[in-house]
Amino acid sequence: MNKIFTPKQVAKRLHVSTTTLRRYENLELVPDVPRTASNRRYYSPVHVQAFLALRSLIRGFDLPIAYEVMNLLKKGHVEQALWMINLQQYNIQLEKQRVEEIMNLIHQTDFTMYRNVRITDEMKIGEVAVIAGVNPSAIRHWEKEELIRSKRNPENGYRVFTSRELKKIIVLSSLRKTVFFIESMKQLLEALETHDLTTIERSFKAALQKLNEQLEKQMNGISEMMRYIQFAK
Repeated sequence: MNKIFTPKQVAKRLHVSTTTLRRYENLELVPDVPRTASNRRYYSPVHVQAFLALRSLIRGFDLPIAYEVMNLLKKGHVEQALWMINLQQYNIQLEKQRVEEIMNLIHQTDFTMYRNVRITDEMKIGEVAVIAGVNPSAIRHWEKEELIRSKRNPENGYRVFTSRELKKIIVLSSLRKTVFFIESMKQLLEALETHDLTTIERSFKAALQKLNEQLEKQMNGISEMMRYIQFAK
């Protein structure tokens, strides 16, 4: 007879509550759970591995992604789940490249061109948003938080941004996922204003380290997920 586990045993191993395990079941993130003759729920090794994979994926990926991947695996859509994970790996690679690109940008003294776009000191918010790759709403939020400043065109009242503010927006857009506190961002932007490259490089190295740590968590999640896929075959 295959080994079986009680919800309490599995919850203790994963350091979660049995309620959490039940929620995962209700969300259809793990295989259907059988019951004993006395109507008690129990888990087999494949259930345990499913829970391990789920918890590991949650640590490495956004919660909706982890949930969607596990839901696809439960339905037998293995290839679709793997491609979804592959896209997330591609995205973190792009994020790393972007951080490195912005670090190189900060060292440049000539900022008249960026990604084949001519930079001026009279750019509208829509233009800046496209260049920086963010939504205009994010720029408005950063301005409200006093991280950046715009001026008004006296003829039409539109916001306009200088090349200096654009550089700040590009930095914000590249580090917004790795520098979480507004005060930390303010200190970084102050260093950018004063050309304090030591402080700036320290911030970017910290951002890259966080991406490295996230990548390691993602790889651990993928490893547990692959074990689950093999178990479920």
